[in-house]
Amino acid sequence: MGFMSEYISRKLSAADLESELLRLISEYNKLRQTFAAVYVAAISKPIPDVPLNQDDFYLIHDLLKDVNSHKVDLYIETPGGSAEAAEEIVRWLRNRFDQVSFIVSGEAKSAGTIMVLSGDEILMSETGSLGPIDAQVRIGRSVVSAYDYMEWADQKRKEAEAVGKLNPFDATMVAQISPGELSGVFHALKYAEDLVTDWLVRYKFKTWTKTETRGLPVTNEMKTKRAKEIAAELTNHSKWRTHGRSIKATDLHDIGLRVTRIESDPRLSDVVYRIQTVCRLLFSSTSTYKIFATEKEKVFKTAIPVSAVPKIPVQAADVVEFETKCPQCGKVHKLYAKFKDDSKIDEDFQKKGNIAYPKDNKLKCECGFVIDLGGIRNDIETQIGKKLII
Repeated sequence: MGFMSEYISRKLSAADLESELLRLISEYNKLRQTFAAVYVAAISKPIPDVPLNQDDFYLIHDLLKDVNSHKVDLYIETPGGSAEAAEEIVRWLRNRFDQVSFIVSGEAKSAGTIMVLSGDEILMSETGSLGPIDAQVRIGRSVVSAYDYMEWADQKRKEAEAVGKLNPFDATMVAQISPGELSGVFHALKYAEDLVTDWLVRYKFKTWTKTETRGLPVTNEMKTKRAKEIAAELTNHSKWRTHGRSIKATDLHDIGLRVTRIESDPRLSDVVYRIQTVCRLLFSSTSTYKIFATEKEKVFKTAIPVSAVPKIPVQAADVVEFETKCPQCGKVHKLYAKFKDDSKIDEDFQKKGNIAYPKDNKLKCECGFVIDLGGIRNDIETQIGKKLII
């Protein structure tokens, strides 16, 4: 039986899954004799806050600042995002811990790849993947690959030099490019390359002292040369073709980067795949879209549809009635929330088929999805100016 089938058959609640995640992190720590943290984003959820951003740095800092360990392993899943935020997270981790390793069993793309390449050790499973590291830049209303943009501009320059002019369409497009914009795109691309080159030399290659085939001493110049080659390969879109391409452990081996294969340790593999499965189940069965966790603490970011936030009459004083729709099955739930401890309110509204506002802010739908009502509660209390009585 697969891990997903096993957990589904156990019919665990969201709270049970959260507890299981913390238990698995604790088990991982015992196996690796380290301190592990989980940073996972729901890549498939269309929420603006899903990509890596500066707020993630603040949360990771808060979660790990008081850890009594010189080592940390970070389990990471992210579609990418801000390279600047990635740099800030890495610099703080490297200043705070003597050894930093990354675990990849899902996707760690773009800025996530940049972070992973700063690790002393990279642990990858068969399902894990990195991605090309070129920056994504905003040009007008679109976000495009810096590599693709520079390649297109260079191609048009060569065409103009060869034939003395451009076709009307290309000429119109080129006319809209300012020197500052072109320079910004170039530097965004080089920024990612420079980070990766610097971090590979300082961290991943710090224990690389002899060549594999001839056993020759490895110089700093050799490390820098290899790091630049790897960075160039990971920004080479003519090779990877798309910014979303999955780069596996075997691909990394082919370009000269060694990783630790998680499957080589069955017990470790079991724990890592379970962590991945539990996070997927939490994303699919709740409104959570980001998870930050250690064996003792957890911070879950949740989102609710804008349509679920009720419009509250200002004059409402003792009770408020509202509806929320399950994002998974579409069922509409009617609820009520009290500002006065009055059993008559419960009697009247429950006769109408309304559900009392849940004490833990979570409503479990019949389909199994757990709706986090925390955002709605905040909205209600803000509009009314009172605290709910639960």
